[in-house]
Amino acid sequence: MINYTYLALGDSYTIGEQVPFEENYPNRTVQLLRERGLAFHAPEILARTGWTTDELQAGIHAHLFLPRYDFVSLLIGVNDQYRGRSAEDYKEPFESLLKQALSFAGNQRERVVVLSIPDWSCTPFAANHDRVRIQEEINRFNEVNKQIAGKLGIHYIYITSWTREAAADSSLLAADGLHPSGKEYGRWAAEMADYFRTQAA
Repeated sequence: MINYTYLALGDSYTIGEQVPFEENYPNRTVQLLRERGLAFHAPEILARTGWTTDELQAGIHAHLFLPRYDFVSLLIGVNDQYRGRSAEDYKEPFESLLKQALSFAGNQRERVVVLSIPDWSCTPFAANHDRVRIQEEINRFNEVNKQIAGKLGIHYIYITSWTREAAADSSLLAADGLHPSGKEYGRWAAEMADYFRTQAA
């Protein structure tokens, strides 16, 4: 039986800030796949809270990777937006990161996934911020990452609309009123697992 490997690249949303480690989406994805009879190693997660695209790039330079991975995911950009960078500034570093993600997967495009950036404008944390501006900027960033994923033939999972439901459902948020809860990550993981399963079959 193949024992699949999975590399998750990102920031606090990939770590699962404020939730138990086993409830972040990379771990939940692997749990779901194991429940469906697929053998997976624990996910390798390269991510830090607060990381921007350039900080993830620096993390990649400093990290020792396996020769290749069976699956790779990339979710990055919210901190670029939070720090006032433009969607135009985001294009080149995001594309570079996605090309690296593709190389980590042995250039098997079908084994790489991009997740859209969650919309934090809908959280209590954004109460003293311009929510309309945040949402518009997140939309522009997601237009960029979706276009680049499409250009490279990479599968794209749009989770942003789910994160906007937190405005009316606090159970989708962690205790900090900013990051997703394990319940929310479970929805992302179900989408990831469904896709990974089709490629592992």
